[in-house]
Formats: sequence, C-alpha cells, structure tokens
Amino acid sequence: MQNDIANDKRPLLLIADDEPSNINVLVEALIGDYHIKVATNGKMALDIARLDEQPDLIILDIMMPEMDGFEVCKALKDNPATQYIPVMFVTAHNDASVELEALKLEAIEFVSKPVNPSTLRLRVRNLVKLKQLQDQLFELSIHDQLTGLANRRRFDEFLEWEWRRALRIKRPLGLIMFDVDLFKPFNDRYGHIAGDQCLKQIAHTIAAFMHRPGDLAARYGGEEFVCILAGTDLEEAVAIANACRTSIEALNIGHEMSPFGRVTVSYGVCSQVPTGMDAQSVLVEMADKKLYLAKERGRNRVEG
Repeated sequence: MQNDIANDKRPLLLIADDEPSNINVLVEALIGDYHIKVATNGKMALDIARLDEQPDLIILDIMMPEMDGFEVCKALKDNPATQYIPVMFVTAHNDASVELEALKLEAIEFVSKPVNPSTLRLRVRNLVKLKQLQDQLFELSIHDQLTGLANRRRFDEFLEWEWRRALRIKRPLGLIMFDVDLFKPFNDRYGHIAGDQCLKQIAHTIAAFMHRPGDLAARYGGEEFVCILAGTDLEEAVAIANACRTSIEALNIGHEMSPFGRVTVSYGVCSQVPTGMDAQSVLVEMADKKLYLAKERGRNRVEG
C-alpha cells in the first residue's frame, strides 16, 4: 500500500472538511485524476500540508471545529515552508464579505456549495496546472544553471531558515566553504569548456554528501561552493569535508599548473549553536576565514 502511494504520480490534493458527506462529494468528483489526502479538522490539515510531500492544492471548508478555514489559510501563508501552496475555499457561505475575506488571505479560488462536479474538475485542473508551472519557474530560480546545485539566492534563504530552526531547537549548524585551487590557471591552460566540466564533476561529488533535509550544497559563486549541514558539530563537519576532499582528489582531473598535478579543493569549516536571530552571517564569515587559512597553508586541505 505504501509503495502504491509513493509511486502515484498524480497531482496531490488535500481536502479539509469536517462533514463526511461533503468530503465524499469532492473525492468522488476528483479521485480519477488526483491522489487525495483528507483532513477532518484544521489542525490535521496543517500537519499534512507541512509534510515533505506537499499538496499541489488545498481545498478548505471555512466552518470547522477548533480551527476554521480562515485560520488554517493564514497559518499556511505565514509559514515560508507552505506559503506557496494554493488554497481553494469550497464553502456553504456565498456572501461577498466572506469571499472578500478569503481573497485577502491570499486564497486563489472561492467556490460556493453545492458544487457542480464538472465545473469543480475544470477549476481544480487549471489551478493545479498553474501550480506546476510556478513550481518549475521556482526550481529554475533557485538552482545554478551550470552545476544543478542550489544558487546563492537559495543558499541565503536556506541558511536563514536553518539558522532559525537551529536557534529554536538549540542544535549546532555546520557550514563548509569550498574553493577550487588554482582554477584560473586551469581555465587558462585547458579552456572554459573543460573548466565547466570540472565544476560539474566537483558539484556532483559534493552533492553526494548531502543526505538529510537540513543539508544543502550550493554554488556560492565562480569556483566557490558551500554546504549547510543541519545538526552537525565541528568534528562531524570536518570529517565530511575531509571525505569530500579525498573524493574530489580521486576524480584525478589533470591540472599541470597545480603542484598536486590534479584538481584539488581547499575547505573552511565551522559549526555553531545559534544564539541570535540575525547572526547567520557570522557563520559564513567564520568559514570564509578558515578557507583563507587553508589556502595560506598550502591548499588541498581542511581547516576547521
């Protein structure tokens, strides 16, 4: 059963309503084209929406016990992890003031009950297509075109998010900064196409060490890369950097202009348990200083 759900490639809908008869009407109208999850109250809807597999559309009733649809919508939009999930209200309310309130909360659609199944299917289809297009554009906007890693914009956003999470749960946050040694001479000797291929191979190697949701590898700029390691102390982060250094050296990419005869990378590593909301830049500065030290001490080494 779990495998069937995991292999279901249909768009995912979340329907939240406390009336089983209303849920049945919506599920019957939509089940053929969508994988559907159901919540019978607002808190359950929020819990499902926050899972790794996020819905492509949330269909909300307004009147629900404990937490009504408006409260759910506001909580979704206030959370960076769920703010872009589109919300459609399907409700017995049909007066303009209620619809206006829904739109103020950034709901994307408002449908009054009873619903026409054919019209509902068309509305949902159009909203899901729009969400999929937005997802594609978002993915393009946060990834480096050459390497496929996260780009600088995504790194900055992710670091802020993980810093705040680490501050809340009082766990360390590790950071590794990488710089390809003598990369300009490599480009001058072998050409920019070879340089691009070199960066792609290094990026692929770095990405292989990112295993958890709180880990992120990004291209910081030029031949510089960076990794965020959630819940990782300095000893663990240094160990990961050393393993990565060995793996990149083992690629054996020839570099006649390097004293090592092959492409190597220098690493600056740090880890810190956050103590303030806006101090994540300190982590970058610490890693950057360690990277400078690795360069100064001969390159192809880890400093932490």
